[in-house]
Amino acid sequence: MFTHIRMKNFKSWKDSGEVKLAPLTGFFGTNSSGKSSLLQMLLLLKQTVDSDEFIFFGDENSLVNLGNFREVIHNHEEKESLELEFGCVSLESFLLKEKAIDDFTDEEYIDTVPIDNFAFKMVLKLNWLSKRGVFQRTRLTYYHPASSTVFIDVNVATDSASKMKSCYGAGADDKYFRYGLDLLNITIFAREFENLFDYVFFLGPTRVHPQRNFRWEGTHPKSIGHFGDKVIDALLSSRVDQLSVPIEERISAWLRDMDLAYSFSLERTEQDYEVRIQRSPDSAWVTLTDMGYGLSQFLPVLVLCYYAPEGSTLILEQPGRHLHPKVQSQLADLLIEVVTERNLQVLVESHSEHLLNRLQRRVAEEKIGADQTAVYFCRNDEGVSTIEHLEMDEFGNIKNWPPNFFGDEIGDLFAMTEAQMERQKRAEE
Repeated sequence: MFTHIRMKNFKSWKDSGEVKLAPLTGFFGTNSSGKSSLLQMLLLLKQTVDSDEFIFFGDENSLVNLGNFREVIHNHEEKESLELEFGCVSLESFLLKEKAIDDFTDEEYIDTVPIDNFAFKMVLKLNWLSKRGVFQRTRLTYYHPASSTVFIDVNVATDSASKMKSCYGAGADDKYFRYGLDLLNITIFAREFENLFDYVFFLGPTRVHPQRNFRWEGTHPKSIGHFGDKVIDALLSSRVDQLSVPIEERISAWLRDMDLAYSFSLERTEQDYEVRIQRSPDSAWVTLTDMGYGLSQFLPVLVLCYYAPEGSTLILEQPGRHLHPKVQSQLADLLIEVVTERNLQVLVESHSEHLLNRLQRRVAEEKIGADQTAVYFCRNDEGVSTIEHLEMDEFGNIKNWPPNFFGDEIGDLFAMTEAQMERQKRAEE
């Protein structure tokens, strides 16, 4: 699980400061306020793991397409350093290397230290040499956040990516590091880095259009795709694997609770598969394309919440898009369930006041602890993004509610009343 993120000179963020992440974290704010950029930092690192690039800014097929260093660096100031930082708790135990002294010979030797549920920070600092189009210098640091013990501190000139094959340390060559613990541990941390991001799953705001028929080639996808294009593959794969959580049963239950459909079924036709929906107990079965657009757009959210392995981190952009306000509220209940029962971490970017209001209510009802949530408001002033942590108490109250957080509702009501009175006055004259 990620414990915090921080970025300096990343897009509209001059310095985000340390943004603490909870099991359920929500980012709200105006358009172009920097909400998505906070999550894009993690997506940038994830797609780098899956590529052969030193750092992969993306293309049209990647999780996020950030262009190049100049487009990423704040205000296009290529002389500035790009700094990315995150803290996390490791998913599995692993072994670190340390030097020890033999009690009998007084000679130094390398020992291994088992680490369980280990919290560490990674800080990456990049400097770009624009004239040559290469990274001039890279500094990579892994350290323990509580004790400030530094395990890796690599600061090398990288006029070619071959000197360090990845920004997080994988493929490091011993001739570019001092002999000893740096090289031994950097391989361990690089592997842990890859393991961590292997359990990060992203679902973007734009999802595939519904189809009448789906073909399954027997694949077992790791994820449902960031457009939700592998949802049916994932559902059929879960049938074969017989997951402990019956996904189709949970989908049907949530669709009934949300009053989106009475029943959900995935049936085989002669050559393909067909999603069938029953709107009410007595209505006819229809395909997904015959239902409202919102259902097809929400289905990937439901599937991902139960298809992702326990302990995963989900990054959701606008998960309530195209949904009725009532369902946006119930979306908070879905996220609370998978956070508390499936040990998922959910980072959600949204504009929905209904989702936030339901989350506040559930905190007051003790369905989820205030310490298990974090809510932030982002704004952008003159091209620089800032972030404010909204302090929610144990009763669900937000103490520092920003003005016009979800628009000026009271102002609109006053204006409407004044207009009504003015019109009535004119009618009486």
